[in-house]
Amino acid sequence: MEMHSPPKAVELKNVAVKFGNFTAIENVNLTVEDGEFVAVVGPTGCGKSTILNLVTGLLPAAAGEVGIFGKTLSGLNSESGYMLQQEALLPWKTALDNVGLGMVFQGHSIAAARERAAPWMAKVGLKGFEHRYIHQLSGGQRKRVAMAQTLIMAPKIVLMDEPFSALDVHTRRLMHRILLKLWQEERRSLIFITHDLEEAIALADRVVVMSAGPAARIVGEVRITLPRPRDVSTLATTDEFLSLYRQLWSLLGAEVEKSYRNQDVQIEPLQEAAETVEA
Repeated sequence: MEMHSPPKAVELKNVAVKFGNFTAIENVNLTVEDGEFVAVVGPTGCGKSTILNLVTGLLPAAAGEVGIFGKTLSGLNSESGYMLQQEALLPWKTALDNVGLGMVFQGHSIAAARERAAPWMAKVGLKGFEHRYIHQLSGGQRKRVAMAQTLIMAPKIVLMDEPFSALDVHTRRLMHRILLKLWQEERRSLIFITHDLEEAIALADRVVVMSAGPAARIVGEVRITLPRPRDVSTLATTDEFLSLYRQLWSLLGAEVEKSYRNQDVQIEPLQEAAETVEA
């Protein structure tokens, strides 16, 4: 009897995106399994966010095909939830009402949305903050509201575009712990864009490296073999973590240098970055 493998949550086949005469990405091939956590890293401006916009259906491919659970994507992707780098929170609504906003947009009553949102406030560590407004929350608290706002809709594919980049290192680690806990509960497929290799290694099952743009492509990937559940506060001191960092930097370092050259920026060779993390 012939066995069929389950469809990929996301499958990009020879995808290109162009803006007029400018080619942002070209010949991109990427698969994400159902329940897999994939981080995407690359130089600034290489098209990492473009990949998320393709998967949501916000941006059409100029060439190639975008597949979602075995079906070609046309129009918006109803299976995805998108957490932006800048949280999309309404300042005139409370934290609780911001978390339930998507349900209201879907036609649920405000009362029903609040009832559904309350447990999510507790899940992200904000029980007792339900009736605070956005200006009354810290940066990390606002990120937790935005995360709950995304996950409450139970998307099968979660997309995150450098969601923690503006946070200090201690708050970021807290966010990492919360995200991993919530992800491990339901194992949604997750694509996480970041410029931080340590963050990518701490969170992901697999890290994909993109080349410098224009016409950026995927130049390699590293499977993260660290066991789960992970203690993100101690991972960076282990030999296995350092080995994974070196593997990734061997792919990424040359592309970062190339990106600077493309911008005509004079720099010293970047090999010391891999040495710094070991110090």
